[in-house]
Amino acid sequence: MAHLFGRTYTREELLDLVGDMSQVAGVRRAELVEGNERGAGLIEIANASGLSCSLLPGRALDIASASYRGMSLCFRGNTGDVGPAFYEPPGYGWMRGFFGGLLTTCGMTFVGHPEVDSEEEDEELGLHGRLSFLPAKQVRAGGRWQGDDYVLEAEGRIREAVVFGTCLEMSRTVSTTLGERSIRIHDRVENLAAERSPLMILYHMNPGFPLLDAGARLLVRSERSTRWRDDREVGPEVYAAAAPPRPGAGDVVYVHRPIADAGGMATAAFVNERLGLGLRFRFPVAEVPLLTQWQRFATRTYVTGIEPGNCSPLGRAWNRANGYLQHVEPGEVREFHVEIAVLDGADELAAAEREIDATDGARRRAV
Repeated sequence: MAHLFGRTYTREELLDLVGDMSQVAGVRRAELVEGNERGAGLIEIANASGLSCSLLPGRALDIASASYRGMSLCFRGNTGDVGPAFYEPPGYGWMRGFFGGLLTTCGMTFVGHPEVDSEEEDEELGLHGRLSFLPAKQVRAGGRWQGDDYVLEAEGRIREAVVFGTCLEMSRTVSTTLGERSIRIHDRVENLAAERSPLMILYHMNPGFPLLDAGARLLVRSERSTRWRDDREVGPEVYAAAAPPRPGAGDVVYVHRPIADAGGMATAAFVNERLGLGLRFRFPVAEVPLLTQWQRFATRTYVTGIEPGNCSPLGRAWNRANGYLQHVEPGEVREFHVEIAVLDGADELAAAEREIDATDGARRRAV
């Protein structure tokens, strides 16, 4: 049932109150036609809970923007929603179409800075792979009733393929439910080729102002957290709090090995106590064993990344050396589930922090 405007409604009660469900929740398809946005497409999802987002079917159904009660939840890059035809694969060309957004998915065969992997393709692999620039096919978007729940969803298939080589197909579903403040991502990846393939999937989620501001914090409990350049172990006093933007600030990356609860789920949150606003991230560690944190606290590119993945964004060599480079065999299927939820108010922020602290405490007692 939908909890809206201070009360809970059944399906029949809601239908008695509206002329059409788009009054309280809806999915709309449109096209972007300006400049290099052509081909990105557009799916807009609106929820009377206050959560809304825009998906790009021409860009792997990634979430280009999201807001809650008029406040942006994510960074927006100055490139805009670049269409797939304008992709520049070599080197760092990926950055010419990085819109940021709530979700830019990296992969499927490579995540990281440009690299040559002599043990696999033995050719240059461009920044963060091709997935985010691949258009989805068989796209379907709309709302439907599941008992007393009204579910809004978009789904499609994205294939990364080359003749005589890789053929990975991702079936993606992005959904939310009327009255809820969460977005669920379910990806199913199947290897349709005759040979095994590297499988690297990273959910590059990008909080930005006003959620990102000086003093906003990442809450995570991990077995071990390390800094990217030297793999030196660090604690929350180093990585947790956001700094204000400053000219010329560069990139800093931390890799966390999150701790699961008794059900195998890891929880992290990015919270802003001054706003009383936050984002909570949940995922099964069996599917997603790493959480990478990217900080770029620079003027005019003020962004942080919360990036669950089956790998880190440090490339093939790092993931192979650290035991995180995965492969998928011919005919094999892998599934990934990630949930993003809005935290609203001091009570919900405090509850999330207690939950994350309790996960660590329960693990320590079990040990």
